Amino acid sequence: MSLVLSPPPTTPVEPVTEVLHGVPITDPYRWLEDQNSPRTRKWLEEQTTYARAYLGAIPGRERIRNRVKELIEVESVTDPWKAANRYFFLKRAAHQEQPAIVMRDGDSGADVVLVDPTERDAAGKVSVNIVNISIDGQFLAYSVRFSGEDSCTIEFLNVDQRVTLQDQLPRGLPRGLVFAPEGGGFYYIHGLPGARRPNLRAVYWHRFGTQFDTDTEIFSIDHDPKRHLYMCASLDGLCLCYMVASFQDPRTADFYIHDLASGNAAQRIVEGIEAVLLPQFAHKKLIIAAQPKSNVDRIVLIDPANPQREAWREIVPATKGCIRNFAVVDSWVLVELIENAFARIDLFDLSGEFLDTLIFPSNGTPRILGARPGSESVFCSFTSFSQPSTIFRWRTHTRKQEVWTANHVPFDSESLEVERIEYDSKDGTRVPLFLVAQKGRRHSEPLPTFLTGYGGFGTSVTPQFTAYAALLIEHGFLFAVANLRGGSEFGKEWHLAGAGHNRQNVIDDFIAGAEWLVTRRLADPSRIAIGGGSNAGLLVGAALTQRPDLFRVVVCLGPLLDMLRYHHFDLAGLYAAEFGCADEEADFHVLRTYSPYHQVKDGVAYPSVMMISGDADTRCNPMHARKMTARLRAATSSDNPILLDYKSTWGHMPVQPLGTRIEALTDKLAFICHELGVNA
Repeated sequence: MSLVLSPPPTTPVEPVTEVLHGVPITDPYRWLEDQNSPRTRKWLEEQTTYARAYLGAIPGRERIRNRVKELIEVESVTDPWKAANRYFFLKRAAHQEQPAIVMRDGDSGADVVLVDPTERDAAGKVSVNIVNISIDGQFLAYSVRFSGEDSCTIEFLNVDQRVTLQDQLPRGLPRGLVFAPEGGGFYYIHGLPGARRPNLRAVYWHRFGTQFDTDTEIFSIDHDPKRHLYMCASLDGLCLCYMVASFQDPRTADFYIHDLASGNAAQRIVEGIEAVLLPQFAHKKLIIAAQPKSNVDRIVLIDPANPQREAWREIVPATKGCIRNFAVVDSWVLVELIENAFARIDLFDLSGEFLDTLIFPSNGTPRILGARPGSESVFCSFTSFSQPSTIFRWRTHTRKQEVWTANHVPFDSESLEVERIEYDSKDGTRVPLFLVAQKGRRHSEPLPTFLTGYGGFGTSVTPQFTAYAALLIEHGFLFAVANLRGGSEFGKEWHLAGAGHNRQNVIDDFIAGAEWLVTRRLADPSRIAIGGGSNAGLLVGAALTQRPDLFRVVVCLGPLLDMLRYHHFDLAGLYAAEFGCADEEADFHVLRTYSPYHQVKDGVAYPSVMMISGDADTRCNPMHARKMTARLRAATSSDNPILLDYKSTWGHMPVQPLGTRIEALTDKLAFICHELGVNA
């Protein structure tokens, strides 16, 4: 089904060989790592021209584009906050490129736009998000981000006066911002490029109207690159908590309490506890989600005046699942749990008594969006394979939730059937798999299939609605989602079983899922597409190189693929605790066995591949996609296309303007449908 167009552009081979731990490793495309060299830029122009010609010539592309527009060109509301009697949230009108920050006074007030990013850039390359709001709703801190960059500036708005303050944190990486209770300034952790101070390792105090060079450092940590600093505050803003997290194995954290009113220095109250979630305050006491005794999650309450472990009070007992989030409001603790690959929200009081499980529609994913201890409301969202996101408000005085807003997408949710099965991985481990298709289609014949998963960083994959899946299912696809090891669907052990030297387990789980579909005649290798981004980009890249015969199409978005050099670029060195690092000999020998870039073999018939990346990705450097595109195209013996969809403004953050999202989603879906022979 491949289109007959001009031959793809060639890539010069310039081998660079280095010896790692006694093993010579040759890299034929090291020169493509230099993103800004004239040679690389010219090469990218050629790749983009070739990819655009191929994607633009796909029959039925315009019909797919029109349906994509119908699915995502709708009004949406996300990220609600409440401060005093004011609601703040992001709202995007149906045809607006980016959401604006909107405020509503009380339950019946009119929606007022506070910050509209399209006023700065009509094309939608600028996006905004809420960072924090003062307790009285008087001051708003918000991020301003260009394209998909991780870095952003932080600006401040006097809400009553509708005046943007001159105080502005320049482009950098935010790690925490807390308003002072009297409204005179704020405390912050912010990585400032080129700054003379170790900014991401210190907390500063800034008074409104003063120069940032005069800001006071009130707390700092050492220069260990494996330790990271975060911050939160008590309800009255008079007490700060610092979390110093170490992303090694095991991942541990120290907690400090800083009583600002006392004038004393911060005091460490907990050392070396296994915890990765930011704590919360409850009546001057600290509530921490942790693993203080074993590889099971629990939530404990710690009194800073008596912080010894024997004095901790257990609020949420040990669970074999994963605590994904929690919120403290009034005298309640809401806990978002993943257990046996299912999500729920449980309610406890501060004494540790279980009270209830919040009721949502079935077979979906509830999420806690946020709350403040002094509020009477908690916002939660719910989504499933068939239901777009709906935001609920849970009220303390009724202990019930009500629909606050819903995103209305033109999709027939009643047309789907969802089944969850389990299959055996290579080593016999039982792995859950969600199967979603149109009613009555799945058992008639092998369907064109899209298989995805994640399997890393303890991230649990639970049902959610996406326009991507909706359109494929409407076109007769079987949409399959595997709960691979490396996530936390079954607790910490499930994560560890796919991390570090166990990474091959994740790949085996994924491949076994595809084999199960084929064995059960639900799918056929000639019509299976796989796809994923970031860590899942690594997953599908590894599956592509280990079993090219099992898949027909691969969509690889923002991936890591050169696992021997990933840690040298941008922020990726932080991932060593998850993957290991080739600087360590034991890690090197493991990474080499599955690193997709190094496992490409000459003369193999590789499937159709679409690589997606861009200059602004600082989490998974775009050199991975560039080098892999060149290597696959030189190696493959098939006529299947190897495309690189590359945009200078594309980054890792999912904040692309509406028009860009429509075109990008259209390209992916058209590529999949065409290569699998599905009429659009």
